[in-house]
Amino acid sequence: MTKTTPGVRPVNPHFSSGPCSKHPGWTLQSLKNALLGRSHRAKVPKAKLKLAIDLTREILQVPADYRIGIVPASDTGAVEMALWSLLGARGVDVLAWESFGEGWVADIVKELKVQDTRTLSAEYGEIIDLATVNFDRDVVFTWNGTTSGVRVPNGDWIAADRKGLTICDATSAAFAQRLDWPKLDVVTFSWQKVLGGEAAHGMLVLGPRAVERLQSYMPPWPLPKIFRLAKGGKLIEGIFEGETINTPSMLCVEDYLDALQWAKSSGGLDGLIARADANSEAIADWVAKTDWVDFLAADVMLRSNTSVCLKVVDPSVTGLPADAQADFAKAIASLLEKEGVAYDIGAYRDAPPGLRIWCGATIEKTDVEALTHWLNFAFDKVKADLAKAA
Repeated sequence: MTKTTPGVRPVNPHFSSGPCSKHPGWTLQSLKNALLGRSHRAKVPKAKLKLAIDLTREILQVPADYRIGIVPASDTGAVEMALWSLLGARGVDVLAWESFGEGWVADIVKELKVQDTRTLSAEYGEIIDLATVNFDRDVVFTWNGTTSGVRVPNGDWIAADRKGLTICDATSAAFAQRLDWPKLDVVTFSWQKVLGGEAAHGMLVLGPRAVERLQSYMPPWPLPKIFRLAKGGKLIEGIFEGETINTPSMLCVEDYLDALQWAKSSGGLDGLIARADANSEAIADWVAKTDWVDFLAADVMLRSNTSVCLKVVDPSVTGLPADAQADFAKAIASLLEKEGVAYDIGAYRDAPPGLRIWCGATIEKTDVEALTHWLNFAFDKVKADLAKAA
């Protein structure tokens, strides 16, 4: 039992899974060159937007024939643009193993009302049988389940000769996991996840097959202006050259550029993946020697290296009613927040009771290691308080 407070505290207590921590060394001075009060359509601001696209391509190793655009409304906006603009041409398989995947199911079935939709779902901590996916149909899925801590193992399960499009929500995977670009026709993510950028801006990456669909197919529903990627059977190429559909925040653009430069200086994609892997491995090492906690995802091959989801497995807790189990986990998170040790590490509201610790590249391994000692301390204290109340 950990009776005394640990002697080492995380230097950075920001373990939220979104918005995520700023990168090491970030300061407000990083934004001093932001082009505030300038039109985003002017030459110099537009060049900054284009630079953000180019650095994204370089770091993520996006193929040259894939378009990258900055779009509104974060990752959600980017996914919605893809769904509204591309679906309806053929049947759809929607894969869901956490809350955001379930959200795409609801949009496709209840809002767009795509008639030939098949939902393949799994419980939190698990994943569907990927061999059952039909790639003659369009396929919508999350690469990394932010709220479940489950990710696809790789892109091998995706058919290279597919007839449908693959639309991939990669918001907590991009910059921390290697995406199999030839297997992905649409990829979306946001600035505020792995690189810890500011919120409200999303990225939409379109492969050649998605572009062909946009130029040859018109969906049966009205498209809001903010979703339109093609006009008169032609792709609106300017979107992918820095001419955003709506007005972006040049302050946020500067912050994203700063994060991209940090990523480049940290070894690019390989360096970012290594940092996230080291952080998640620090959690795994602690879980292996700690009997009160375990991963929500049982299969090690499916465990996320960014949004690490944990459950309390101590018998004194698992024997409690579901509400009491949730209260126990919330008490751990609340205690650590009050101590200024870890912010926002409670499980997502729709997920099973537990903890969720962000281990992406902007987190330092030493902070993760320090946090594990505090997790033990918090568990012991909350358990003792529970025993006193009994």
